[in-house]
Amino acid sequence: MRVPTWLLPHLIVIERYRGEGPVGPVYWPPGEPVRALVSEKVRTVRDRTGREVTSTAQIIAAPDLDCPAQSLITLPSGRKTTALHIAPHTAPGLPLPQSSEVFCE
Repeated sequence: MRVPTWLLPHLIVIERYRGEGPVGPVYWPPGEPVRALVSEKVRTVRDRTGREVTSTAQIIAAPDLDCPAQSLITLPSGRKTTALHIAPHTAPGLPLPQSSEVFCE
């Protein structure tokens, strides 16, 4: 079961991280807006390397969200942020909604 779309009132735009180029990070062009639930709240989390970092926004979206770490995300407020860590939430066999949680810089 997927998280219901009525629980995802915001729209975000993701520029997926493609890799490193000769002058820095390279991104795919911005994709279509994605439905999400956005909380712009400061929290301490761990990034993909295990370091403690400060997250200024957390995003809940559909379980099939395509957002690699280091992707650029435009929030509903217009602020651009970087994806630090993506955590899939699944519960196989249980009647709970599946989702993806993105912690942003």
